[in-house]
Amino acid sequence: VQLQAYGGGLVQAGGSLRLSCAASGSIFSINVMDWYRQAPGKQRELVARVTSGGSTNYADSVKGRFTISRDNAKNTVYLQMNSLKPEDTAVYYCKADLYVALTGWGNYWGQGTLVTVSS
Repeated sequence: VQLQAYGGGLVQAGGSLRLSCAASGSIFSINVMDWYRQAPGKQRELVARVTSGGSTNYADSVKGRFTISRDNAKNTVYLQMNSLKPEDTAVYYCKADLYVALTGWGNYWGQGTLVTVSS
């Protein structure tokens, strides 16, 4: 089982990026899917969450700018980031609650993708 995150890069303040994270392997079901981020010298924080039913939650710092969504047919979660600020600079990680063959439910992390916002 693997979560592959991609879409990070360098963008100017006010710009946009779209992150994607695809889950692959012997996956029978996916519950909650999250995006976290970790800035240099800071703890990892939850940025956005989407449930299997489509309900979403966001950190106050990104509300109104970021949108999380998922494509259940593709086992993929997205994070559309608009009006980016330098303080959004971080490594972004996806996390998913997966039911996989032989092991059942568990939390799985992607490898992280770097987002750098220049002022």
